[in-house]
Amino acid sequence: MTASVTVAAPAKINLQLGVGAARADGYHSLATVYQAIGLYDEVTVACAEETTLEVVSDGVDVSDVPTDSSNLALRAAALLASRAGNDARVAMSIRKRIPVAGGMAGGSTDAAGALVACDALWGLQTSREDLLSLGAELGSDVPFCLLGGTVTGTGRGEVVAEAADTGEYWWVVALPGGGLSTPAVFGEFDRLSGAEVPEPEISRALLDALSAGSTLEVAGLLSNDLEAPALSLRPDLADVLAQGRAAGALAAMVSGSGPTCLVLAADEPGAVRIRDVLARAGVSALVARGPVPGAQVVTPL
Repeated sequence: MTASVTVAAPAKINLQLGVGAARADGYHSLATVYQAIGLYDEVTVACAEETTLEVVSDGVDVSDVPTDSSNLALRAAALLASRAGNDARVAMSIRKRIPVAGGMAGGSTDAAGALVACDALWGLQTSREDLLSLGAELGSDVPFCLLGGTVTGTGRGEVVAEAADTGEYWWVVALPGGGLSTPAVFGEFDRLSGAEVPEPEISRALLDALSAGSTLEVAGLLSNDLEAPALSLRPDLADVLAQGRAAGALAAMVSGSGPTCLVLAADEPGAVRIRDVLARAGVSALVARGPVPGAQVVTPL
């Protein structure tokens, strides 16, 4: 058993987010294409007599991140310990770089990071299939955050399958400030959509474009059914999207349930130019490449 383990846990974006009607369990049916991008939280765990959690900001507001047992990363550690039949406790530290309540699965990727980190710390060697099953119990996005890369998601998003992707994509992640409640955005989706909502399907054309590695084709096929409700609740986000397009973006859209916005550039220099244009307009933005692997250990064992 090693003294401590640090895991890099990447942010999630949705290249497609198709949303269906609310199900009996309260979730919505989803048909989505996820991609992990090079914007990371770091989850560090060490053996301890009592479980503790420290959340450290690295450029983002962490005031709304819980540090008690309701934190998803702590729940992940407890679930793994329970399944392993031990009562091990950990001192956990999460360095946050992914926007909180920004539609980029920051909480879910921290949970994935906690699973990977605790599995390594305790020397469990849990199979990928079992980790994915544990992740699905914790939340819809957690299994993807374990896999990373480019992945399709169905069900409520937790049924994942790796997708062929030969491309490299340069994203500008625009951070307009403030948050958006995911339940509120889904509620607005229900209000705007009305009673008849078709069952969503994965875009075959998007999968073909990803397999071919065509950034231009991918740009034309990006879609997000939660963009309209997010813009309804935060009309100011439309200005951010317009600024990105005017700066030379191939495409721009709200990320997941927002308020983070995504701008796809043709290449890295183009992404840097767009980032700088947004910065001059007062919008904080980051450049990130995708796809990248899912949560993985970055300290030697």
